[in-house]
Amino acid sequence: LLIYRKPKTKRAKRFLEKREPKLKENTKNAMLIKGGNANLTVTEVLKDIYAVKKPFAVLYKKKNITRPFEDQTSLEFFSKKSDCSLFLFGSHNKKRPNNLIIGRMFDYHVLDMIELGIEKFVSLKDVKNSKCPEGTKPMLIFAGDMFDVNEEYRRLKSLLIDFFRGPSVPSIRLAGLEYVLHFTAVDGKIYMRSYKVLLKKSGCKIPRIELEEMGPSLDLVMRRTHLASDDLYKLSLKQPKALKPKKKKNISHDVFGTTYGRIHMQKQDLGKLQTRKMKGLKKRPAEKSAEDGGVSPKKSKAA
Repeated sequence: LLIYRKPKTKRAKRFLEKREPKLKENTKNAMLIKGGNANLTVTEVLKDIYAVKKPFAVLYKKKNITRPFEDQTSLEFFSKKSDCSLFLFGSHNKKRPNNLIIGRMFDYHVLDMIELGIEKFVSLKDVKNSKCPEGTKPMLIFAGDMFDVNEEYRRLKSLLIDFFRGPSVPSIRLAGLEYVLHFTAVDGKIYMRSYKVLLKKSGCKIPRIELEEMGPSLDLVMRRTHLASDDLYKLSLKQPKALKPKKKKNISHDVFGTTYGRIHMQKQDLGKLQTRKMKGLKKRPAEKSAEDGGVSPKKSKAA
């Protein structure tokens, strides 16, 4: 039974209005949770992902004894508490060492999650290069046929895009394209690399681009998966009718992008159309008499 409590203060009212469903949703926030037996590697990975995701992330520093694949109630509780629809859970044990679980919520319930094992890790502080400023929106690149062929890898690609995409922007400037996240799927492993984009002089208008490794760097292997059913996944992608573009009738486009419109008009009588009056367009007497049906006799010359 859902009990709705009316807010008593303006602050509580603003808080509830912020969480109400909107036509254009806010940027998705992610919560990073450390398991009860997380080791140093997992802790450093969570810190680095938090540094990449800021300010759209919440890092829980205390250990939380929970197993997302067995019991998801604690994740759903944290999701409601922090208003986060994405999560990254880190843990470590003998059976699954250096373990990461990445997932997302739908209506504060776990939609899908994928378990990844860390085989190699290079942190941000280990790479002695300049870093991108906080809140930089990354460019995401996916390489490997597995992201298009395998259903689990396809869902992982969708999940990674959701996790790292950042805020939606109306326009893009060249100087703002300074951060790249590259994911490669090959031989059963997923390689995550992050680069800083350097715009160098090229002698022409278009700059020469170089990539400089920035960190973090991860070699991952897929373990367990918990994927939503096709019906639930389709429901989560449903958009409100107000956001769907309205179809414009009688408008078409050609291959060159030219817009053509069809106009419907009533039948017009062009016989009564008033044209410009000119001496050259005046009818001669012979033409007038021909239209009237009579023939005018020629005048005889006077003797």
